[in-house]
Amino acid sequence: MKCDVLILAGLFNSAPQHWQTLWQHKHPGWQRAPHRDWNNPACAEWVAELDAAIAASEAGPPILVAHSLACTLVAHWAASGSGLAIAGAFLVAPSDVEAPSYPQDANGFAPVPMQKLPFPSIVVASANDEYVSIERARAFAAAWGSQCVEIGKAGHVNGASGYGAWPEGEKLLLEFCGEISN
Repeated sequence: MKCDVLILAGLFNSAPQHWQTLWQHKHPGWQRAPHRDWNNPACAEWVAELDAAIAASEAGPPILVAHSLACTLVAHWAASGSGLAIAGAFLVAPSDVEAPSYPQDANGFAPVPMQKLPFPSIVVASANDEYVSIERARAFAAAWGSQCVEIGKAGHVNGASGYGAWPEGEKLLLEFCGEISN
């Protein structure tokens, strides 16, 4: 199954053993949206950088594969009025930038947009994510019109939580690609 993927890493970028990085190595055609500053994100700048990365996608509207803060980025980009299109969004472990547990100043990312996304989407949520409660993740999915897939106690679904290659997530993404390409 071929799908055109644009990887959107969250705060601090994705480490070498993060599933996003490992998937990108496994699928060389998948690109990562660049940011000038991974450590001090500014929402308006990240939205503009995402828009530029989508515009540079040569194979048509990509599927966004977002983790953590990048899920909120996708919601802000969708609300930005961009004239560009994407095929869908795979949103893993969305951070709640409005919660006291969020590790950094939200810098324009709060409040989280709670409008329906104008493209197909899946939210993958963990029951014990330190950056979003399962109830809040469900609320994001409901507001965004996303399918919500709960994967149990998976922490923040990153390398530190034991999610390196994460083959189950890759399978879920490829199934999503198949659904939206039909």
